[in-house]
Formats: sequence, structure tokens, C-alpha cells
Amino acid sequence: MSPLSQALTKKPSDKSSKAGRIIRGTIVWILVLFVAFITVFPYLWMLLTSFKERLEAMSIDFTLFPEVFVFDSYKALSDQDPSLIRAFFNTALIEVAVIPIGTFVTALAAFAFAKMRLPHKHFWLLFLMSGMMVPYAALMLPQYRVFSEIGWVGTPWPLIIPGLFGNVSMLFFFVQYLKSIPTSLIEAGRVDGASWFRIFLKIMLPSMFPAIAAQVVFWFLGIWNDYFAPSIYLSGSSWLTLQALLAQINDNMQRMPDYPLVMAGAVLSSIPIIVIYIACQRYFVQSLALTGMKD
Repeated sequence: MSPLSQALTKKPSDKSSKAGRIIRGTIVWILVLFVAFITVFPYLWMLLTSFKERLEAMSIDFTLFPEVFVFDSYKALSDQDPSLIRAFFNTALIEVAVIPIGTFVTALAAFAFAKMRLPHKHFWLLFLMSGMMVPYAALMLPQYRVFSEIGWVGTPWPLIIPGLFGNVSMLFFFVQYLKSIPTSLIEAGRVDGASWFRIFLKIMLPSMFPAIAAQVVFWFLGIWNDYFAPSIYLSGSSWLTLQALLAQINDNMQRMPDYPLVMAGAVLSSIPIIVIYIACQRYFVQSLALTGMKD
């Protein structure tokens, strides 16, 4: 076949393949934009509703943008409800008390399960993970009675003390991540005379930083958005967390709902989560990829 005939036969196929790629790319972008819109729209509606007037927010006619942007809801949160600042402080106190110690304990336990030779360690790991299958509702009443007997109800201790002993789902994630780190690093440390704890601090813990960063964000999100446990243990006390306080404000307005006020509180409560996610989002892909050489 001559070069001219080859060019004539290839040209239509090249055009059709290029057109197919353009169509597929356009469809993918449309789907991505559609999913992004569905994901962002609830937060956008919440943000814009916080700038509406009360009657406008309660109107049957749906309007996304407010007719006039007002800041009365944010002013009401700061002026009429000073306990909001205390609720921020209470929630932050629980985060600071639980996450550093709980993450360190969980990482240390994961190192023992993944890299140390322990008798029956697989059984004990499965035993700990089996606790994830027990719903919290089944443990709520026994835990409440115990905490009530020792005088912890109405204080933040029921939300702090259990978290200091670690997180089972985080433990499983760390164990899988540590299996991707070569054992030769540990053997080199043992040859140099380092103890197991020193190997953990100097070798394993820095190598686990991507996994720790990703899991800390998830744990922070879980504690920050937790409403169920604070509403049980902190009801009626001055230690209300942010979500419990927002729910209380909403319950107090059943006769005359103030949707802009509730949405303003939700917007303020979501700011720390958005900031932390943007700052740590690059660690999610690294942790899920389980980087490192296999044993």
C-alpha cells in the first residue's frame, strides 16, 4: 500500500478517535461538576441562609441568595449567647486532651501488633477489632451508670478518659500501614543497640506521619461533630460542646424557629474543620497508598 493510501485510511480513524476522546472527556467533566455541585450546594445554602432575615428564611418560596445580606444572626450569637465561646473552648479542650495522647497510644499499640513478636497477637488484635461490631447504643446505659456512680456525669471526663486509651479503627489502619515499612529498618536499629521504644520514637513514628495526619483529621472531625455523647453526659451543665449547644439553641426555638441563627452557628462550627482539611488534604492520598517498600 502506498504512503498516500495509508494516510487516507488513517485520517478518518484519527478524527473519530479524537472526537471520541473529546466526548468522553466532556462527559467526565460534566459528571465531576455535577457531583461537586451536589457536594458543595448544602454548605452554600447553609452559608447564604445565615445572612437572611428570619421571615425570608422561613418562606415557602425557595430562594438561594438573600434579598439583603444581614449579619443579625452572627451578632446574636456573639451578643445574646456568650456561652457559644465557652462551647468552642470546651470542644477544643476535649480535642487537645484526647487526640495527642490517644493517637500516640494507638500508634504504639499498632507498632507492637505489626512489628513485634508477641504471643497470640493476632487473636488479641481480632479481639480488639471485634469491639467495632458492638453498637454504641448497647454500651450507652452501662457506661452512663458507671460514670454516674463515680460522679463524672456533667463533666468532660466521660468524653476524655476513654479516648486516651486509643481508637480501634485507627489501630487497624496503623497496623496495615506499618506492614508496608521494611523490617530491615528495625533490625538495623536493634543492631545499633536501640530499644524497642527508641526504635518506635526515632524510626517508626516519623515514618507513620502521613497515616497519622490523615487519621487525626478523621478523629478531629468525629469529636468536633459529636452530638450524641455530649448530649447524654453534659446535658444541663456548663461543659456543653459546640454541637450540643447548637442543638439546644435549635430546641429552644421550636415555636418560632430562627433558621439564620442556627445556620450561622453551623457555619462557625465548620470553619475549623475546613481549615484543617485544606491544610492536611495531601496526606490522605499518601496514607491510603501505603507508601514504602514491602517486607
